[in-house]
Amino acid sequence: MTDRTKLWIAEALRRLLVNKPIEEVRVTEICREAEVARPTFYYHFEDKYDLMAWMICQSALNTDVLNVESAAEALNSMRRDYAFYKRAYEDRSQSPMWAYMLEYFVRRYTVLYEELSGDEPGTQAAFAIRLYCYGTLGMTREWLLQDNITPAEVAVEMMFASMPQALRRVYFGLG
Repeated sequence: MTDRTKLWIAEALRRLLVNKPIEEVRVTEICREAEVARPTFYYHFEDKYDLMAWMICQSALNTDVLNVESAAEALNSMRRDYAFYKRAYEDRSQSPMWAYMLEYFVRRYTVLYEELSGDEPGTQAAFAIRLYCYGTLGMTREWLLQDNITPAEVAVEMMFASMPQALRRVYFGLG
């Protein structure tokens, strides 16, 4: 029931974001749209930004970030859910959504690094992970909001090709 309730609330926010930015959406509106009481909302989420961050992380969970087809499908899914991701990237709040996305992917790539290398990333590798995540997040934003030509697979391949070589060796076994 808990997961279903969270999904129900998330879909309500998704519908509201079609017409206005997250800054203008009130928790009361989300509750009314989802037909849940405010305490139910706050049982599951700290605030509307926590809800939006949860939605973004949920959509990324099943993506293999080291696989072109899987990553491209994630980009195509973002394009299909354009209104939501446009609002996420446009968020100018105190803790903008891109910052949540950045930290999510830095954690994810760090864990992958540790699993594949058998060691924690050193200072240089940690820097390279953050650099790559900043870059791919920015390029994903640009691709989503401004590029209606480049196929998702090509965008992902270009991102992978731009990965620092030290990371490529660990993630893909490439020199």
